[in-house]
Amino acid sequence: MSSFSISPWILAARPRTLTAAAAPVIVAVALAWEDGSRHWAAAFACLAVSVLLQIGANYANDLFDYERGSDTADRLGPVRVTAAGWIDPRTMRKGTAVVFFLAALPGVYLFWLRGWPVLVLGAALILLALAYTGGPFPYGYHALGDLFVFLCFGPAALGGTYYVLTGTLTAPALGLSLALGALIVNILVVNNTRDRFTDAAAGKRTLAVVWGRKAMNREYVLAQGMAYLIPLGFWLFHRLPGSVLLPWLSLPRAVTVTRRFFRTEGRPLNAVLSDTALLVLVYSFLLALGLFLGG
Repeated sequence: MSSFSISPWILAARPRTLTAAAAPVIVAVALAWEDGSRHWAAAFACLAVSVLLQIGANYANDLFDYERGSDTADRLGPVRVTAAGWIDPRTMRKGTAVVFFLAALPGVYLFWLRGWPVLVLGAALILLALAYTGGPFPYGYHALGDLFVFLCFGPAALGGTYYVLTGTLTAPALGLSLALGALIVNILVVNNTRDRFTDAAAGKRTLAVVWGRKAMNREYVLAQGMAYLIPLGFWLFHRLPGSVLLPWLSLPRAVTVTRRFFRTEGRPLNAVLSDTALLVLVYSFLLALGLFLGG
């Protein structure tokens, strides 16, 4: 397949996981609205940066996993286009650079708006995206992926967006960033649980490889619990409006997806991963709606 065909690039972007990039921005915009901020240009710029960084990270992972030999014929997840020969490594490297460059363009506007903290955060996120599976110490290969996904998609993405929109950080912004970061981590938990045997054979030591299946079940439940209990805590103790509990409407779906995760192995976990990503989107929209209504 030609490297100039659009289809493999879309596949390599892993569209089903891009909810993880959009969700923190959606919630941050709603929380900023609740606090009186209406900076829509900055909001759209943050969304563009977040989604493009995620696409760039997915391209980089597609390339670096191929170069490290961890994408084999036994892979259970979606096809990796570099390993499949649909895009050659040199072209994928250029494509990754282009996407990160595109992410930096709206970042210039955000830097102009809020200064050096935004530049430092943006540079750190690009480095972390590349270092997940690349560089001399790919932290995704050393059981640190869950921690950095939690930090990047929680405090960095939601907290960073809120800072750009308001010029400050608040306890609710940081607290809700932990809730959303925890829920987004579960996408990686499902991914690594599915791949734990092939990852172990390739020398990729994720938490699923190191700790095993039962620990992943516990992590999944713990993350779900954080996502639903943190808004409850802010309603009870920080006087956020009761509408912040709207995400609890998604709790039955969360329970159903959790049960499926517990009972599923191998390639069928791809469907559980998609449902986990969809839960992130539903949860974030409900939380955003609750904050808009409260505002």
